[in-house]
This record gives sequence, C-alpha cells and structure tokens, in this order.
Amino acid sequence: MKINFYATLRPIVGGRTVELPLEEGVTVRELVTHLVVRWPPLREQLLDEHGELYQHVHVFVNGRDAPYRDGGMDATITAADVIDVFPAVAGG
Repeated sequence: MKINFYATLRPIVGGRTVELPLEEGVTVRELVTHLVVRWPPLREQLLDEHGELYQHVHVFVNGRDAPYRDGGMDATITAADVIDVFPAVAGG
C-alpha cells in the first residue's frame, strides 16, 4: 500500500511516498497504528494523548478526509486506494 506524506512528515518517513506491505481490508485506524509503529516520531505528530488522530491532522482516502467517510477511522481501505497524510499547516 502506498502512502503519500506532506510537509513536516516527509523527513520523518524519509520521503514523499512510502510503501507498506499491509493486508487487504486494513482500517484507517490500523494503518495509522502501523505508521506510528514503523516511525515512532510520527506518534507525536499524528496522535493525541489518548491515541486518537489530532483534529488538525488529515488522513485522506481517495481525496476524502477519513473521519468524514462512511465508517470514519474504522472504514477499510484497499491497496488501490490513494492515501495522503497531511500535518497541520499554518501560514498567512
């Protein structure tokens, strides 16, 4: 499964796109768990003290923010889905 990272997350994972060998039918929540296990510094960037995705972090599945899709963070994803992970971005 290919996952695209943006902004400050790229140096943590070592590039723009990474590929993880995940099983078909993994949930968005499980994907995030795999990411923070593989790259522990992502935990403080993505998850709050309760292990939930920060509201200012966005995990898009096929262009839709995961928490707002049917099933939310527990929706399943496939290898064909396009996954994008965005940190909080500020600017003026």
